[in-house]
Amino acid sequence: MISLLHCLCLFLMLFVLGVISIILNDNLLSMFIGLEIIMNSISLLFVVIGNYWSHTDGQVMYVLSITLSAIESSIGLTLLIQYFRQTHTLNINKFSEIIE
Repeated sequence: MISLLHCLCLFLMLFVLGVISIILNDNLLSMFIGLEIIMNSISLLFVVIGNYWSHTDGQVMYVLSITLSAIESSIGLTLLIQYFRQTHTLNINKFSEIIE
């Protein structure tokens, strides 16, 4: 059986990896993938904590989180495709120029 400490270490590694991906990349798609990694790490934390306390609340929150993640992914990818069609780039610096 996997211990709570191992699961929390995995959560922390995935969360930090997602944050680093968002901070260090200029590409919108890479930042979007980093955001997905963060959301999945938080979902993992819900399941682990729910299992540790022997409650099903964590699994319910996981299903809710997966649903919200699917919605966020579909909307985000749609916006990225539209942005790419107009600018032919996914650079975040160009995105800032369009807003101004």
